[in-house]
Amino acid sequence: MSSAVIDSMGGLKSRDFSRLAQFIEGYSGIKIPPTKKSMVEGRLRRRLRALGLADMTDYCRYLFDQNGLEAEAVYVIDAVSTNKTDFFREPQHFHFLTAQALPELLRHQMIVSGRPIKAWSAASSIGAEAYTIAMVLADFVEKNRGVDFSIFATDICTEVLQQGVRAIYAADMVEPIPKDLRHRYLLRARDAQRQEVRVVPKLRAKVKFSHLNLMDDTYAMPRDMDLVFCRNVLIYFDKPTQGKVLSRLCSHLRPGGYLFLGHSETLSGHGLPVRQVGNAVFVKTE
Repeated sequence: MSSAVIDSMGGLKSRDFSRLAQFIEGYSGIKIPPTKKSMVEGRLRRRLRALGLADMTDYCRYLFDQNGLEAEAVYVIDAVSTNKTDFFREPQHFHFLTAQALPELLRHQMIVSGRPIKAWSAASSIGAEAYTIAMVLADFVEKNRGVDFSIFATDICTEVLQQGVRAIYAADMVEPIPKDLRHRYLLRARDAQRQEVRVVPKLRAKVKFSHLNLMDDTYAMPRDMDLVFCRNVLIYFDKPTQGKVLSRLCSHLRPGGYLFLGHSETLSGHGLPVRQVGNAVFVKTE
């Protein structure tokens, strides 16, 4: 069936898709190719129902011709954001954190009593990465008395941030977590039929969730981070945007601190003040 016929059936017209894609890339840096048109339409259908609109043409008219975009922008971004995440995803990073990064920070007296280790999960999604970091740091703190930690978890999608605050996950999702950590840091639902777990309160208290758009010119975050995780996000940006985001992230990392990227991502060609010390792991040099 031709796109013209589909357009006439009340679907997302090519012109409206182009306007949406342009807005999404400008706002979030995420490129949406034409092959994703059906996906975008499907995900935005519930907004039509919420607003009582008849079809995608009416929805796009509301966004772009009737000044609805300011109120609706957060819902558009929530709908198209990719929120793939797992506990202990790319587990080599957490082995490196335990075996090398944290001991090095301690050895160079970057971890001291009275100053918490500061970690940032810069694309936290529903919180699996942030709580994985929290479990690793809690285990480290138990072995190094007098040390504490705090974790900042940010994402552009408000819906997933709410899930992170709740910290309730399907039981099968936490299978990658080592058994000893599961026993210490997760609570099972009293109703066994629910097949859910929740992160323990003392760990939830260590993680602060907040909205942040990596495309913003400045980030309302501390500039003395010890650990910054920004994994599997840069792949959605073009190279100039990657460079700008990476530069801003590095500006919030103190010298000697560590930046973790996804295994398929690189800093090559961006001229940043870091050196590689592991697989997609970098330490800030100045």
